[in-house]
Amino acid sequence: MADPSLRRRAGRGASHLADRPGPVSDGPVVDIRAWPRPVVLLCETLLVAGVYYAAGRLGLSQQLTADGAVVTPIWPPTGLAVACLLLFGPRCVPGIALGALLVIISLGRPGLSAVGIVAGNTAAPVCSYLMLRAVGFRVSLSRLRDGLSLVFLGALTAMLISSAVGVGMLVLSDKLPSSDLWLVWLAWWVGDAMGVVLVTPLLLLLHRARLPPPSARWTEAVGLAVVVCVLVPLIMYSTVSLLFLVYPLLILSVLRFQLAGGIPCALFASVMATVVAREEVGAFGTLSDIETLMRLQAFNGTLGLTALLLSAVISEQLNTRRSVERACKELVEALQHLNAGGSQNPGAPGGDVR
Repeated sequence: MADPSLRRRAGRGASHLADRPGPVSDGPVVDIRAWPRPVVLLCETLLVAGVYYAAGRLGLSQQLTADGAVVTPIWPPTGLAVACLLLFGPRCVPGIALGALLVIISLGRPGLSAVGIVAGNTAAPVCSYLMLRAVGFRVSLSRLRDGLSLVFLGALTAMLISSAVGVGMLVLSDKLPSSDLWLVWLAWWVGDAMGVVLVTPLLLLLHRARLPPPSARWTEAVGLAVVVCVLVPLIMYSTVSLLFLVYPLLILSVLRFQLAGGIPCALFASVMATVVAREEVGAFGTLSDIETLMRLQAFNGTLGLTALLLSAVISEQLNTRRSVERACKELVEALQHLNAGGSQNPGAPGGDVR
């Protein structure tokens, strides 16, 4: 039987604990999973459309004029659309279409050609998504085949749809003279493709970013970022053509941080080159409109290809080395286990019998 005094002390302790105020609740927790499915889809559609529209306005802020035709060297919405489809699936299609329509409306009063342009700008990312899925594309971009698939299928091939449909609708509606057809089509195609090559990997990288790297890596990353942010503008605004000096910085970024270093460096250099070309200064100051557009598109394209493919090659080699090291470690552990078992049973078959 327990001591009555212990029961009295326990009772006083229990009553004392009961008198303490409990934790104050911050209010009801909103569980999105409990929302009706149509409401969730509507919110997702509006969110994708809003981000698409913001990306479109950002791309339109850096327009170039070539022989009277207005073009955008990098079109971020295509990269955003492909990334959303790869990460969240076909349910993003209505948001992409709505965002494309909002961008067209912001440019002026839309006509019948707007329907075709919206359809083309929606169909191109969808085709890119379907082709990438068909070849087993991985969003980690850790294999060379992933980089090649994104460039040649997701960017160069799929974006033929948006450029062909868009330019065709402008010509049919008499908003674009037939003499400028090929120039505008090329600029449209390259701009959409560069959006996929430069923006899609960055968004995929941000989506799978988790814990920050060790402090030593942070120090190196910040130092490299400062060097890039200082040297790239100096290279771009130099009156002497020094664009080739960007590539050592890009290669160093890829070697040290793979995709996490190469894509931001390439995107920053491409944006700076677009700004300089738009201002007609630096390496683009003495060129004609057509020469400026051609050099800029070639520069942006080679930057994106170098960053994406080189980082994929290095990542694949690192993954292969880790796999080999892991297999060797497992083999050593298995041999040690077998040796330990043999030494404990010297009389067993295969043991050391003396």
